[in-house]
Amino acid sequence: MRGIPRFGSRTILLYIAAAVVVGLIASYAVISVPDSPKFQSKEGILDLTQVHVSKNPQKLEGEWAFYWQELLSPENLQIRSARDGNNDRWISVPGSWLGYRLDGQQLNGTGFATFRLVIELSEQDKNERLALRLPTIFHAYKLWVNGELLTEVGVVGKDKSSVTPQLATKLVFFQPENDRVELVMQVANFHHKRGGITKYIELGGSDMLTVRTNLKIAAEMFITASLLVIGVYHLLLYILRRKDRATLYFGLFTMLFGIRSLLVGEHLITQWWPAVPWELQFKIEYLILCSGGYIITMYSECIFPNYVSRWFLLGSRIVTGAFCILVVVTPAIIYTKLLLIIGVMVVLHMVYLMVGLVYAAVRRREGALIFLLVSVVALATVINDFLYYNEWSKIGNTSPLGLLVFTIAQMILLSSRFTRAASNEERIARELQDANNKLTEMNMNLERTVQERTQALSAAHDDLRTSYDRLLHSEQGRKKLLAYITHDLRLPLSSMLGYVEAIQDRVKPEHNEQYLKYIRDNTIRINRMIEELSLLSHLETGQVSYRMEPVHLIHFLRGFFEQYELVVRDAELDFMLDIGEAEDQRPNLPIVEMDAQRLDQALFNLVSNAMKFTTRGGLVRIALAVDEVNHTRNAIISVQDSGMGIPPDQLEQIFDRNYRYDRPGVEKGVEGSGLGLAICREIVQAHGGTVRAESDGKTGSIFYVSLPCIVNEER
Repeated sequence: MRGIPRFGSRTILLYIAAAVVVGLIASYAVISVPDSPKFQSKEGILDLTQVHVSKNPQKLEGEWAFYWQELLSPENLQIRSARDGNNDRWISVPGSWLGYRLDGQQLNGTGFATFRLVIELSEQDKNERLALRLPTIFHAYKLWVNGELLTEVGVVGKDKSSVTPQLATKLVFFQPENDRVELVMQVANFHHKRGGITKYIELGGSDMLTVRTNLKIAAEMFITASLLVIGVYHLLLYILRRKDRATLYFGLFTMLFGIRSLLVGEHLITQWWPAVPWELQFKIEYLILCSGGYIITMYSECIFPNYVSRWFLLGSRIVTGAFCILVVVTPAIIYTKLLLIIGVMVVLHMVYLMVGLVYAAVRRREGALIFLLVSVVALATVINDFLYYNEWSKIGNTSPLGLLVFTIAQMILLSSRFTRAASNEERIARELQDANNKLTEMNMNLERTVQERTQALSAAHDDLRTSYDRLLHSEQGRKKLLAYITHDLRLPLSSMLGYVEAIQDRVKPEHNEQYLKYIRDNTIRINRMIEELSLLSHLETGQVSYRMEPVHLIHFLRGFFEQYELVVRDAELDFMLDIGEAEDQRPNLPIVEMDAQRLDQALFNLVSNAMKFTTRGGLVRIALAVDEVNHTRNAIISVQDSGMGIPPDQLEQIFDRNYRYDRPGVEKGVEGSGLGLAICREIVQAHGGTVRAESDGKTGSIFYVSLPCIVNEER
């Protein structure tokens, strides 16, 4: 055992002495019961004339007539007594015939014999109904009272094959015919090391013994049920929480000894199941005795870690295993002879553990002192049982009661451990909850901070993205403008350069006036083209801002018509405004969200385009219609001319930049840059609308501008 101080230490001896004294006092208080006055039989006759047996039951103790190797009935005994006289031998009861000296030789435990006792009763008892309380007698017997066979346990015979052993306690009743009672008992044993009447037979009134027997059975049932319930409960605890093995060993120990209590004392198991094999009873009882020391050692190691030497554990495991194997493979006649050795092994286990418990108590380990005290009580009762079953003690079976005291104390100890563990878990849970609340609060603050920072970064990112997009659009606009200028201005500039050189070289001086006019017209055209290129570049890159506001479209078209009517008519063209039915629909006048100045520019490009490609006397017509599809109203502005039209295969290209189609009969002076329709499309699309053209290539063309209406209300 590791860490245990020198055994001769005065402190250790003092604690051991105190524990032994307390244990012995407690054991004596528990197991000692006042006995009735003792009357012993002499030479087979028990004089009970001075005691009222019906009120004061007596144990039949003393000398009984003993007939070895004879199975005699009451009739046989009468015949023999009449023939041979009184030549009986006497044997002390209770006691085994093992070691009895007969004809100079000691008897062994096996054999058969007849016992006889004559009881003299008082005048008060001869008219009372009496009872005999019979203990377990090894290993089969028959009982006659006044010549009447009252009971038989097992089958009595003269050899092993003819004997059927059985263990059972009995309570038999009889009515004395006079003041003498003759008891004749045949006993046979070929299966146990001890044979004979080894326990007290009790005589008393039927009512008194019945009550005593029932009380004893009830007490044993209470102890047995308590041990079994406690054992099963702790085994279930281990199943639910396998980390703590103390509950496993304690549950096994308690349940096994609860089962053992069914096999001793009143032999409750035979009362419930009379056919239970006696050999099975013995094997279970001895296996429990053999393994009890090792199980309680493992339990102590779990309660007080490192207090049991690993060498002791190994030796205990080997010895316990060897004894258990011996009990399993050998018959009762062999392993019952080892009862004293088994008892010594169990006692050594308990003494060794008690020394460790003394050391633990000195060091004030929790539960060590109470463990020590109840261990002393249990040790005293166990030692008494071994002495009793070896016929060295007069006190009956006491180990179940001692083990119950031990078990209850250990249950309290384990419960306090569980309670303390549960309290610690609750405290730790509260601390963890507080810590979790703090962490949650910190996490929420952190999340809020991260969210705020993320929003700030997101806003900064959006600003950077907007600035980047603006820079990108600006750069794209610059590149597109440069590309437009490079592409669209190269030809007119080259042409103007040729005329300038012709004037300088005086190629045709008479045409100088015409050359200068051409240079002037191209300069004006290039200037206008540069403005349109710049505007288109800004429109395509989204750099043009719009001032959107709700506008009554009819009012807008009237103002537009009035503004450009003289311009169109100066070109010798008819100019018409046809608003159709829209002007009469007062409750539903079309209102469009638009930039009036930009939309004015887009429509003028369409009108200007119509003027360019319509001959004198032709017609330019502006019309308005309202279309509603899927509860969505659109205002449709159409610009129609009576020119030569546009080939149908080119209708999808006319809105592309630099597209120009020179129609027959169109004067060169009105040739455009090809940017007007592209500018118109960009402006209309910025208003959420669409622009398209229709033409058959012969009778003019119609351009449709569709704009969504946002408000329908009375003008």
